[in-house]
Amino acid sequence: QVQLVESGGGLVQAGGSLRLACAGTGIIFSANFMGWYRQTPGKRREFVARIAITATNYADFVKDRFTISRDYDKNIVALQMDSLQPEDTAVYFCYYYTDRYHWGQGTQVTVSS
Repeated sequence: QVQLVESGGGLVQAGGSLRLACAGTGIIFSANFMGWYRQTPGKRREFVARIAITATNYADFVKDRFTISRDYDKNIVALQMDSLQPEDTAVYFCYYYTDRYHWGQGTQVTVSS
């Protein structure tokens, strides 16, 4: 059973930075993607970034502001978010993908203008 626990959300002013982290337990393979989605009220969850041993991908709106990294020994995936804007306000969810998505509980990121 895979479990994911996020940390690092909070309140930041526009232009500031936050670093999210997600620790995974259970059987986790480096070839499978870990990453982040985000969701705002009334909207669908949207892809932010993902990483595996073979590839790293970002959503277009990241625009070189976010950097995803992964510690394959400790099963930790991190998301460094710089130049944050109010539209980045959302609940950020960590995930690990096998034949389905495994989700963390989410962490709130709020960017004030």
